[in-house]
Amino acid sequence: MTEVRPRAASASLWERDAEIAAVKRALDVLCADQSSAGNLLVFQGEAGLGKTALLAETRRIAERRGCTVWSTRGGETLRSVPFNVVRQLLQPALVSLMPEEAREYLGDWYDIAGPALGIADPGEGQADPQGVCDGLVAAVSRLAKREWPLVLLIDDAHWADQETLRWLTAFTERLHDLSVLVVVARRPGEVSGESARHLDAVAAAAGSPVACLSALTPDATAGLTRATLGPHADAPFCREVWAVTGGNPYETVELLAKVQDSELDPVETHAGELRPLNRSARGGGLVARLEGLGIDATRFAWAAAILGTGITVDLVAQLATMSVEVAQRCADLLCSARILTQPDPADARPGGGDLEFVHPLIATAVYHSIPEALCTAMHGIAAQVVTDSGRGAAVASRHLLRVHPDDDDELVEQLREAAREHLAVGAPDAARRCLERALLEPPLPEVHARVLYELGCATLLTAPATTIDHLQSALGMPGLDGDTRVDAVIRLSQALLHNDQLEEAVRTVEAEAARHEPGPARMRLQAVHFMWEGIHGETATQGCSRRLADLARTCTGRDNSERALLILRGFDAMTHGESAEEVVELCDRALVNGRLAPGLGWTDTEWGIELLMMLGSSYTYADRLDRAESLFAEALRAYTTARWSGGHLSLANAFLGLAYRRQGRLKDAETILRESLELAEGVGRRLPLHWSATCGLVDTLLARGRVEEAWTVAEQYGFAPPYPSTIVLPDTRSVRGRLLLAVGRTEEGINELEAAEKTAASRGGHNPVLAPWAVDLARVLAVTDPARAAQLATEARRQAERFGTDTAIGEALRCAAALETGQRAVRLAAQAVAYLEASPCQYEHAAARIEYGIAAHSATELNRGLSLARSCGADGLVARAEKELETASGLY
Repeated sequence: MTEVRPRAASASLWERDAEIAAVKRALDVLCADQSSAGNLLVFQGEAGLGKTALLAETRRIAERRGCTVWSTRGGETLRSVPFNVVRQLLQPALVSLMPEEAREYLGDWYDIAGPALGIADPGEGQADPQGVCDGLVAAVSRLAKREWPLVLLIDDAHWADQETLRWLTAFTERLHDLSVLVVVARRPGEVSGESARHLDAVAAAAGSPVACLSALTPDATAGLTRATLGPHADAPFCREVWAVTGGNPYETVELLAKVQDSELDPVETHAGELRPLNRSARGGGLVARLEGLGIDATRFAWAAAILGTGITVDLVAQLATMSVEVAQRCADLLCSARILTQPDPADARPGGGDLEFVHPLIATAVYHSIPEALCTAMHGIAAQVVTDSGRGAAVASRHLLRVHPDDDDELVEQLREAAREHLAVGAPDAARRCLERALLEPPLPEVHARVLYELGCATLLTAPATTIDHLQSALGMPGLDGDTRVDAVIRLSQALLHNDQLEEAVRTVEAEAARHEPGPARMRLQAVHFMWEGIHGETATQGCSRRLADLARTCTGRDNSERALLILRGFDAMTHGESAEEVVELCDRALVNGRLAPGLGWTDTEWGIELLMMLGSSYTYADRLDRAESLFAEALRAYTTARWSGGHLSLANAFLGLAYRRQGRLKDAETILRESLELAEGVGRRLPLHWSATCGLVDTLLARGRVEEAWTVAEQYGFAPPYPSTIVLPDTRSVRGRLLLAVGRTEEGINELEAAEKTAASRGGHNPVLAPWAVDLARVLAVTDPARAAQLATEARRQAERFGTDTAIGEALRCAAALETGQRAVRLAAQAVAYLEASPCQYEHAAARIEYGIAAHSATELNRGLSLARSCGADGLVARAEKELETASGLY
């Protein structure tokens, strides 16, 4: 291939001393100690201001210091290709490993991140996007430790695909744990929406402010001109170079190259020729220069721009319909004209191609110069060329997206296949784009509903409002039958719930159930109907409970629909405070040999996580904490193994934390609830899972006696009205009311607890342990309204005896004792201890022991309570017992 004359490669480094100094300081830290924290530098500047040159200089400096350097670049026409940029970054390192080595380095993440990186086949079904993101973070983290000192260079990040930007955001937030330097270059603006949010988050994670590159000054432009053309370039000529280019380094270099090519003498008398020369180096002038190279070279350049990446002479020859020999001559000609170039060997990567454009500005100008109709046709040919080369439907899909609709059944099937491939690697947005494009073709009538259904499935978690439209349309046309139709209805109801359309969600499954004859499909729909009503606490009615009870009586647990109804009935009975013995019996019948039935596991998607959370919660509040802990620990293992790192893992941690809190393992509960809240923050606030994590943590901190910290958490994470319509465990109003009382906002606390009382009345009963507002309200009203306090305590005891657990009765007796004095208080406190000693809830047992010790003036009971409180991590109870023993030691 024709050798290209070297240009002033360092031109864009003029007046970049501050940026290069920052790079050197970061490399000093990186290379000094393998345990040093990572660092992030972000360089921002308009097109042509030298970002790429700065990254190239970073590479040179880093490699001279013995660093491993991996680099990648976004592309304007490649933003629709998921994981494109991160795949470019990591593939060279991973492909250099043997398959066994790659699996060893990635460990459990291999099957999760491997498909996204193109080094492993995807599994069946839809991958969890958050799990894939976490897998990519883990992959780079492990490779960083292996390759220390490692430098990652990401150019044109504004053109990176959204999946890569999501990974980059997560990775840069964890740099404090990794000894790696990340350098990102981007243009300002350019993107909006999620991509802009990710780029802003990356900038915020940088340890130093974003470095904004500026144009060259007149003096620097003069220096560059003389360094390139010779010292005889006079001042007026140099000033005109700056005036023509605006100090843009790229345009300056290109203009000076044109001056050299034209053998123009750099003196004032020739300064007037600079503007025409500059126009020929960019925009329309560049296109004219390209056309001047001949039709074959122009077609070659167009085909290269269409491909965008992986540009090889063979592929371009196929796309441009020319022989390989002609294509090779065109490639040589375009390289000589500084339009194309050979990639830097340091950046060589598998499948990276033989050629690339000299600068993104050139690639953009060439691509936009292609006549619109021809561009569309060439994308269609490119899709076929890419498919024939064995790269798969997902790779070809970016070309298919640009083809005009033309009633092409085969195109619809290709796009559906591409969507499945995208979903399998954790790229639902890419799948959505493919299916939306397939609808424009449009599909055949018998296929149309299926495409809408697939689109609804792809957008369920990211765009519930859009999902609703797609699924409602799909259900309104022929093509969805049997289990697929039932599944579509259930997914529609889920989308309606996510979109805060509860009543319509309930009506949707109820109406579909009425269309079916008795059988498994109808029972599944009925179960989902009751599930939505059951988890939305303030809308559940006594009539709904009666209907559910009647239906559950017919169930023996012979299939998963019946098992689901048994779980729902058990949960409903638990929340209403019916017999705990019956609750446990219902839940046990939903198991198979004490375990979850096949198809009802934590990672099975037919029923969803809500049903199993209901099962575990029923055990939790029915004093079967051993079974609850086992269930929630199994959820944690299942999601960790499957790398479901988003909302599912957050909820698993939250509910395991709930089980620990009920057991009295307060330190363990706090640890795991904080982890749950961190995961929930990544998913989004004001969602039910965020409420569960926040409420659980506040409740645990209050139990530990750390009131100020509980208040800080509540303020930081928005634990205040308005509350979600779903049931949150523990009960939000009860916990919020207790928090307000603890910080001295008594009137607000009373109002909150009275609001909880109204909710319970509207539901026709409540579980006094699940929603313990009555005992807290009775205690606070004991002085100002003793009659009402006594009434509340009596009702709490009645409800507790109805429910029948040791914890419920013991807590009601503790409340009653707190309202009494003398020997009656002592007798009630002793009864509370007796019940709570048999309960699995050790925190409540510790509190009862201490209260009994105070009432009975018993140092023995106080010390027993103190020992229990210490084992629970209940610092507040410990302090109370120690103070009582110290100040009243003479009485005991």
